[in-house]
Amino acid sequence: MDRRPVEELEADYFTYLEVERNASPCTLKNYEHALRRFRNRSRGFEHWFACEAEDFRGYLFDLMKAETARATLRLHFAALRGFYRYLRRRGGLAKDPLLEVQLPKRERKLPVVLTVAQVLELLELPFRVELPRQAPSWLPARDAAILELFYGSGIRVSELTQLNVADCDAAMETVRVRGKGGKDRICPVGPPAIRAVERYRFEAGVREGALFISKLRKRLSARSVEMLLEKYLAQSSIPIRVSPHKLRHSFATHLLENGADLRCVQELLGHASLSTTQLYTHVTVERVKKVYDQAHPRA
Repeated sequence: MDRRPVEELEADYFTYLEVERNASPCTLKNYEHALRRFRNRSRGFEHWFACEAEDFRGYLFDLMKAETARATLRLHFAALRGFYRYLRRRGGLAKDPLLEVQLPKRERKLPVVLTVAQVLELLELPFRVELPRQAPSWLPARDAAILELFYGSGIRVSELTQLNVADCDAAMETVRVRGKGGKDRICPVGPPAIRAVERYRFEAGVREGALFISKLRKRLSARSVEMLLEKYLAQSSIPIRVSPHKLRHSFATHLLENGADLRCVQELLGHASLSTTQLYTHVTVERVKKVYDQAHPRA
């Protein structure tokens, strides 16, 4: 049994995740937080090898008592379970205590999506909102390109901020996206988004490196993208909070409503499992039922 210090065991695990499993920086950060949180909240913690199923049941109870969202709860335990699988294979652990711990079922909430009219309103806002003082003149073109590319390709905010100029092929109307787990995919993009990106690149003089840049000409962060969406939302008539992921939800839902094949939508979104994509079919059914209830005389 490996009795090295806690910190050394964890460091080896994160090296394994990064090098052998090609885990993303976001996954590494979340898993590190999960392991640290368990150690900090578990009373009498001595060593990972000393933990028993009852310790994890108590931790699960504490999280549920604190009304932790189920998705967050399951993320924490995914990190712990992955770590214990690693200890079984590489650390000489005889028995995995987490095999005896049962988690609550995953909560399946239907995603909130924008209507086509609401999306069109949002896409027009960058050139209608007054430009802040000392802001570069190309800022509206950049913001318009970001919004158009979000809705035109359905990519994640982390994928958008990682895009480089070389990833965008205007002639083929595609972008090369680095997805979760380091998996690349090619996403088709409509002409409006391509034109918006080309206009932004011309006005901002972006010729190489990061595609979307800040006022200081550094790669734009995910938080900056979220903030610009919040800014435009405040100037709109849209009654719900808009996040980059809601534009991704809207992209998928609008495709399915217009007859797109579920497998194609899965490929476009970069989902590993079809069950994740199937959630959007429930959204379209709910929207159809709502229209039926409002319009049919016998509803």
